[in-house]
Amino acid sequence: MPFAYLDLDLLDKNIRDIARAAGNKKVRVASKSIRSVEVLRHILRSDDTFEGVMCFTASEAAFLAKLGFEDLLLGYPTWEPTGIQVLIDLIGEGHSITFMVDCLEHIVHLEALAQERGIRIPLCLDIDMSTSYPGLRFGVWRSPLSDWEKARPVVEKIMSSAWVYLDGVMGYEAQIAGLGDQAPGASFKNSIVRLLKSRSIREVATRRQEVIHGIRELGANVRFVNAGGTGSLSSSREEKVVTELTAGSGFYSPALFDHYRSFQYQPAAGFAVEVVRQPRENIYTCMGGGYTASGAADKNKLPKPYLPQGLELMPLEGAGEVQTPLLNRNPSQTALKLGDPVFFRHAKAGELCERFDQLHAVSNGAIVGEFSTYRGMGESFL
Repeated sequence: MPFAYLDLDLLDKNIRDIARAAGNKKVRVASKSIRSVEVLRHILRSDDTFEGVMCFTASEAAFLAKLGFEDLLLGYPTWEPTGIQVLIDLIGEGHSITFMVDCLEHIVHLEALAQERGIRIPLCLDIDMSTSYPGLRFGVWRSPLSDWEKARPVVEKIMSSAWVYLDGVMGYEAQIAGLGDQAPGASFKNSIVRLLKSRSIREVATRRQEVIHGIRELGANVRFVNAGGTGSLSSSREEKVVTELTAGSGFYSPALFDHYRSFQYQPAAGFAVEVVRQPRENIYTCMGGGYTASGAADKNKLPKPYLPQGLELMPLEGAGEVQTPLLNRNPSQTALKLGDPVFFRHAKAGELCERFDQLHAVSNGAIVGEFSTYRGMGESFL
């Protein structure tokens, strides 16, 4: 200890449930939520539903391409020229890699690098799917292209170029996919979130359809239209213009995905730290455990004590870099001794893998193998 694990039985159940939730759409796997080559391969070969990978950096895309992964989509714009040049050269060698853009500057930059290498490259247009209400932005700050009027000049620029072409369109509705709506003890907030989600689902579908219609009116066709995330599969799959969905977090199902009304995936991944102190009868102190998730800082980004049941983080200390004290609410039922493991779940999915070289693969309660993480292969992309 500390070590990370992946329950293959629960992972496979999540894989089946995600494939079912996608309906008749293909699912592109979001690698930032997986961060293990072996797990990516396990998912992609498990069902014909899963096809392609959404990467998060240029260096990761190059790494996966060299390992034989195909149909790679950069989920975010990239600017650093060296990484782009490597990908352009890989495209020239026959690899399928698509760059993400959301402004004219992105296109001009990529166009110049493509022309320099003498290789024509594919682009994906990122459309903002957030919803704005008076005094409220329901969503996240991503692309500046919120409708067809704003997207049209960018599309026209791509179409006029000899060195780039429009391969796809993506719109990630984070306010639907990444926001729970069944948090315990928050019935009023849950009802508001559900109402906003319901309205946003309709607006997102209309806006996406208008963009695709506008592109077709200009005489262009795209290979794919990408939508959604783990939390919005059931709504995104209903849009006719959408050809594929994206899923990532649902495979591991971290703690932030516990409170959705429309689905419940299984907690397949986690980590263990050891008890090294017992300052009081009802308090155990573990070595390490401070694996806090990214995003706005709040208690929901802390790892969650999982097993044995009845353990809670101390509110004034939380999960620490070198030690994590835990309050035992059931000392008569949960008795630990020095050296025992306490199992936690990370708040987010793939960020767990940045802390460990491998995931111990577990099936039927026994360790059956070891899956290297990116870190275990000597890589750290962001």
